[in-house]
Amino acid sequence: MTIGDVRIRQVRHTDGKLRAVASITIDDCFVVHDIRIFERDGAFFVAMPSRKASDGTYKDIAHPLNTETREYIQTVILDRYAAFLKESADEDPED
Repeated sequence: MTIGDVRIRQVRHTDGKLRAVASITIDDCFVVHDIRIFERDGAFFVAMPSRKASDGTYKDIAHPLNTETREYIQTVILDRYAAFLKESADEDPED
C-alpha cells in the first residue's frame, strides 16, 4: 500500500484539541477523507473517520485492520502535517 497524496486542512478557531483534517489517496485509486489530527499533551495523533451511533458512541467508518497499517498511515499524515505547519510558519511574517 502506498499513500501518494496527503491533503491537510487546518482547523482554525477551535477551543478543543482538533488541529486539522486530512485526506489521503491510497494506491492512486482510493481516497479517505475526514481523518482528524488532534493534539493532546503536546503530541499529535490521528483519528479515523467516524460517525456517532444512536447510543452516543463513535464508530469508525474506515480504519486499518492492523497496527502496522495504522502506524504507517499516522506517520505519513503527521509528517505531512509537520511540513504543513513549517510551510505556514515560513509564510507568516509575524512568527
